[in-house]
Amino acid sequence: MWDYTDKVKDHFRNPRNVGTIPDADGVGEVGSLACGDALKLTFKLDEKKERIVDAKFQTFGCASAIASSSALTEIIKGMTLEQAAKVTNQDIAEFLGGLPEQKMHCSVMGREALEMAIENYKTGRTERKELEGRVVCTCFGVTENEIERVIRENSLSTVDEVTHYTKAGGGCGGCRGEIAEIIARVRGASVEEEKTKPAKKPLTNIQRIKLIEETIDSEIRPLLQQDGGDIELIDVEGPRVSVSLRGTCARCRMAEFTMKDVVQARLREFVTEDIIVEEVKP
Repeated sequence: MWDYTDKVKDHFRNPRNVGTIPDADGVGEVGSLACGDALKLTFKLDEKKERIVDAKFQTFGCASAIASSSALTEIIKGMTLEQAAKVTNQDIAEFLGGLPEQKMHCSVMGREALEMAIENYKTGRTERKELEGRVVCTCFGVTENEIERVIRENSLSTVDEVTHYTKAGGGCGGCRGEIAEIIARVRGASVEEEKTKPAKKPLTNIQRIKLIEETIDSEIRPLLQQDGGDIELIDVEGPRVSVSLRGTCARCRMAEFTMKDVVQARLREFVTEDIIVEEVKP
């Protein structure tokens, strides 16, 4: 699975600055529950409106999302707005001693929330300018502008890397060809170079089941347990995964949403794109 640093584990288990600032000077909200990750960042400036004296966050996401958000608030406290505006997703990852490549989108989400909060303070805007671009990945709402930017800032060269940093292409996979074309345009490479890269070796049944179990334990169960719910893996037959919701999730009217937009979305992101999740009623 993923190898988390001790600092990532610490900021996940003991997150700093959780909550919101009621009279915040800047507010940034990015992501959505439908995409599986969401972050709200608020900050407060000193009396001279020069430095960030407090920063808090609320997030719905995995261990890396919580750790990245916690790290971000620690990084920006004491900074001027000009200094905070220069914080990158790589700065967040480096503060934590590194993140698994598959989890770099969590650091990108932090950078986006910070930019949005600063923009909110300066102009009152509540949406990032990047969102004005054309949506390429409809599964996760990722725009062409966002993909181009993350490619440039992180020197990405493959579709899988773009997926790790933005989630684009991690759902149905229908946009992967277009992502390859964007990479080629940004980096000046041939699209054929991307298309002819060797395909990933198919998972064996044992590998697939093990990865599904690990993804449920690290990516899905912690989210459900936050609201008193849980999940049990019932069976795996090819791409079909049977699960049963437990606790409050079993009685929740949002169970269908949870099954499709959390459970199935996460398994498609971290296991294989063809997974179909079916609920078995307890």
